[in-house]
Amino acid sequence: MKITWRLAAALMIVGAALFLLQVRSTHVNANAAPEQAPPALPFTDYRAEAPGVTHHITAADLPEPFATKSAVNDAHLIPRPKDAWPQAPKGFKVELYADGLNEPRLLRTAPNGDFFVAESRLGEVKVFRGVGADGKAQQTEVFATGLTQPFGIAFYPPGPNPQWVYVANTDSVVRFPYHVGDMKATGAQQVIVPELPGGGRLPWRRALDARRGIHAGRKENVYFRRFAFQCG
Repeated sequence: MKITWRLAAALMIVGAALFLLQVRSTHVNANAAPEQAPPALPFTDYRAEAPGVTHHITAADLPEPFATKSAVNDAHLIPRPKDAWPQAPKGFKVELYADGLNEPRLLRTAPNGDFFVAESRLGEVKVFRGVGADGKAQQTEVFATGLTQPFGIAFYPPGPNPQWVYVANTDSVVRFPYHVGDMKATGAQQVIVPELPGGGRLPWRRALDARRGIHAGRKENVYFRRFAFQCG
């Protein structure tokens, strides 16, 4: 008889628990937002995707210009967290070489090991030399000023004894006389390409190659132009 009452009590407890779970589930489902219908083809989401399924998008399917606001999500500079630091392989360490720069965009190494850095915001090219006991540069100089959002840097001719440093501005290409070891330009700039197309997102990206010329923009939006590097 005692066993029967215990069994009945256990069943009542289990039943009450199941009832409470059912009530809670019903309440959650009632408050849940109804599932939205998938977007119309061809601009759909995962619900219309499957192996072998393709979507044909034509110009007529595209929205009118300025139908929606531009989706721009630029990065914002914040203080570096105390424990945030690059992790190096065993046997190596990472130290801060230079800071306080203003929009540094590109670094090139000269034949003697100097680092040429394009500070696009300031319109300058700086040179860093050596490494001190504290891991910082032993010497820092401004090689050239008065540039227009410089980015690309190239030493010409290629090899151990270049005679020129070419710099790609956002709107032109200039060059400066150079001998290995120079930390300041020894002569005025010479304009090699007087005009380059600009606008949009292009101005910040002007890469130079001493063998091929200049290209501008991102990989999906490239302007390429060959020009002759001159030694004389």
